[in-house]
Amino acid sequence: MRIAVVQTASSYDKAANRDLVTRLVAEAAGGQPDLVVLPEAMMSDFAVEGASVAEAAEPLDGEFVATLRKAAIEHGVAIVAGMFERSCDERRPYNTLLAVGADGTLLGAYRKIHLYDAFGYKESEQLTPGDVAPVVIQIGDHSLGLMTCYDLRFPELSRALIDAGAEVLVIPAAWVHGPLKEHHWTTLLTARAVENTCYVAAAAQNGKKYCGLSQVIDPQGIAVAAVGESDGHAYADVSAARLADVRMRNPSLLNRRYSVTPK
Repeated sequence: MRIAVVQTASSYDKAANRDLVTRLVAEAAGGQPDLVVLPEAMMSDFAVEGASVAEAAEPLDGEFVATLRKAAIEHGVAIVAGMFERSCDERRPYNTLLAVGADGTLLGAYRKIHLYDAFGYKESEQLTPGDVAPVVIQIGDHSLGLMTCYDLRFPELSRALIDAGAEVLVIPAAWVHGPLKEHHWTTLLTARAVENTCYVAAAAQNGKKYCGLSQVIDPQGIAVAAVGESDGHAYADVSAARLADVRMRNPSLLNRRYSVTPK
């Protein structure tokens, strides 16, 4: 399976963001990936502190999802992208990752569990957390687990996804700039790959607020594709043989003595 991770910055203009998604998927599709991963909050950027994203939120049959489905069908690629989805609390929508297949079908929706109440920010004032349950989707012969941004700091979620069969962790993000934040981002991405002997595909927003540094990391913790700070995309191939070889030489998952998964 070939994955393209796309790096860009969304705005508060939802129509412009839909046009941007259409263009970026078309560009990334030129490398013939099976999956295009876009960043968190591609439908609309996060609101400034004290404001709300509620007015921007849409249902899963809204204009943003329709754009993803149309692009997927046109280019024959699966797509994962972040949006704000209406919830039962009209003031606090979900921060949702939507996955659509190459035929436009809905593969899954992951509603962010861990809200970013850290580093002086209170995401929970704007958003509703999703149910605590791993979301794993299937693309071809590969199983992919969905996580969003701040989820990266909670290794128990990545382990739950692995226990549910995930071979690749897909992590769209809008990782905010700050002292040592870029170091945290790259370190934690590598840690999630190494400790779970899995691939990690991370697509991040960049620009004035966010750090970028989108990348794909293999099960040995090697960055096999990266974008840097500017707009762009990068490709990496997920190899079942590479995954099996690493897990044979480093059987840490089999050697566990403790599991958080109920028996």
